[in-house]
Amino acid sequence: MVELNFDALKLSITALEQGLEEHAQYPQLLTVRDGVIQRFEVAIDISQKLIRRVLQEVYQMEPARIAKNAMREAAGMALIADAERWIGHIDARNEISRTCDTSKAEAVFERIPGFLPDARDLLKRLINATA
Repeated sequence: MVELNFDALKLSITALEQGLEEHAQYPQLLTVRDGVIQRFEVAIDISQKLIRRVLQEVYQMEPARIAKNAMREAAGMALIADAERWIGHIDARNEISRTCDTSKAEAVFERIPGFLPDARDLLKRLINATA
């Protein structure tokens, strides 16, 4: 089987969890909220790269096929449970990376606790797929 390293994903999930804990302690600090959002962006980026790599190296999918529908392909291979939810996470990440809009930042921040279970589940599924 292909051997991949998932440490970056593990670390990004842990960092995101820590950021949410810090925000719970200091909810008035926008810098903490913004740091959590940035950690979310990193976790999404790492997740996408690992999904693409597993689809290509483990499932032998063509890069062009992966580029068009990576999340749907990942759901089809049982790497993620819900493609639409993942697409929503990615859309939120892309939206916030292009704006400083406070209301959009708050909307993305509210999405993050729902992302964590999906990220943890992805990690388990990736490990199982490459074991």
